[in-house]
Amino acid sequence: MSTARVARHSRLDDAQALITGALFVALGLTMFKHAGLVTGGTAGLAFVAHYALGVPFGVAFFVINLPFYALAWQRMGRQFTLKTFLSVALLSATTELLPRVLTLQQVQPWFASIAGGLLMGAGMIMLFRHHASLGGMNVVVLWLQEHRGWRAGRVQMLIDLSILLAAMPWLAPAQLALSVLGAAALNFALAVNHRPGRYAAV
Repeated sequence: MSTARVARHSRLDDAQALITGALFVALGLTMFKHAGLVTGGTAGLAFVAHYALGVPFGVAFFVINLPFYALAWQRMGRQFTLKTFLSVALLSATTELLPRVLTLQQVQPWFASIAGGLLMGAGMIMLFRHHASLGGMNVVVLWLQEHRGWRAGRVQMLIDLSILLAAMPWLAPAQLALSVLGAAALNFALAVNHRPGRYAAV
C-alpha cells in the first residue's frame, strides 16, 4: 500500500458529499416508492412502517435510526456519528420534500428497481467515503468492514434480503421479486466500488 500522505476532506468536501449522497438516495427511494417496492436496511423498515401503518417515510426513517447512534458513537467515533446523524436528517427531510418539486407520472417497475438501486448505492458510497452513513445497518456493516475486513456489499445484501422477506405480507410476488433485484443492484454498486483500502481519503 502506498506510503503517500492520505488526503483529508475539507468541511466543504464533506458538506457537498452529504447533500449529494442524500439526494441520490432520496431519488432512488422515490422511484421505489412510486413502484411500490421495498429496499433493505432501516430504509426498508421505514417502508414497511409506511405501507403498513401509513407513517410518513421520512419520519419513520429518522425515528428507527435513533437507537443506532449509541453504537455508532461507541464503535465508530464522534465525527462519524455526527456526520451520520446529519445524513439521516438530510435524507428524512429530502424524501418528504422531493414530491413537492418532482412528480413522477410513470416509471416502469423494473427500471425503478435497477436504476433506483444503483442511485442508492452511488449515494451511499459518497457518504461512506466521507466517513458517514445512513445509520442503522450501515453502521454495523461499516464497522464489520473496517474491523473485520468483511465486504460491505456482501454483508449488506444478506441483511437486506432478510428485511425484504419480512416485508412479504405487504408486497405482491412481482413487487417482492423486483425489490430483491433492486437490493442486488444497490449492493452490486457497493461491492464493486467500496472495498477495503481502495479509497484512502478521510
